[in-house]
Amino acid sequence: MADIKKEFIVPDSYSGKRADIVAQALMPEYSRVRIQRSMKDGFILCNNQKISPKEKLIGGELLCIVIQAQGSEDQFNPEEISLNVIYEDDDILVLNKPIDMVVHPAAGNWTGTLLNGIIFHYPGNKSLARGGIVHRLDKNTSGLMVVAKNEITQLSLVKQLQSKKVYREYKAVVWGQVLGGKKIDQPIGRHPTVRTKMAINHINGKQSVTHYEVLEKFGMYSYLKCRLETGRTHQIRVHMMHNLSPIIGDPTYGLKKIISTKGMTEKLRDLTTSFPRQALHASSLGLIHPKTNKPMRWEAELPQDMKALLDIIRSESPLIEENFKTNKYDYYIGDDGFMKEGIEADEK
Repeated sequence: MADIKKEFIVPDSYSGKRADIVAQALMPEYSRVRIQRSMKDGFILCNNQKISPKEKLIGGELLCIVIQAQGSEDQFNPEEISLNVIYEDDDILVLNKPIDMVVHPAAGNWTGTLLNGIIFHYPGNKSLARGGIVHRLDKNTSGLMVVAKNEITQLSLVKQLQSKKVYREYKAVVWGQVLGGKKIDQPIGRHPTVRTKMAINHINGKQSVTHYEVLEKFGMYSYLKCRLETGRTHQIRVHMMHNLSPIIGDPTYGLKKIISTKGMTEKLRDLTTSFPRQALHASSLGLIHPKTNKPMRWEAELPQDMKALLDIIRSESPLIEENFKTNKYDYYIGDDGFMKEGIEADEK
């Protein structure tokens, strides 16, 4: 893809506006971030002079804009990786990502990623930032993702995500007897001492909101539907840990030390304590189509490993319908009070 060069005379109607806002209005197919980067790098000139994104224009200036071809993905090679395409048109691609697949290349995972597969099957996406990817799933979280196939679409999807207009629903199997449904509104940021983890962080964290509903509850487990209002890294996993209902199989936020295995059958104990990944699946995705402006929604059924997990739980653990004693977190307290230690540790 070659560099794009365009010249504009700034209309008087933009008098008093910031240079980056004017440039993005004149070339709406490019994101403000990309416009700002081009200004800082000297690829957007005002009257043949370098200009700051924050500088105010008065109208009548000559803007010379050179949009460079995206080169950030050049280091990533196309790879023939199978993609499970749920929906596709000229603008968007909806995929059902399998487990054990990293979305974007990074240290330790430069190959075999979803991006490598996307640019193999859709070579045009190599010119887009992040190959058209606008949101991510963790390596071992399965489910639905949307990918843009052009820059106008990518900008639209990013704006929808930022304005919380994208519907993202997950299914999760968690430890503990969670009752009812509620909203978890706790800020998430980097863990203060373990920088590879996220945590509830009231100092530097960003607002993070997860809504959840109980689909089924059993003696030691609950099957939940979770809806993201925001989309922070590891959000559902961190919120479920904070809720003292950690996701089964989560190697990072699993809180295994508070889980009692008393009363479980051997089959149930072996499966749930050794489940190889977080039992979390992005099951539903909804958005406004960037071109047609019509709402669209897709569903993806549970993968086989989570189906098998639920089958064992249903057959080996009683379905609970009656009321139980709960703590302030609406979390079931068994007769042995095994959650007490975990609650106290969380409050310290």
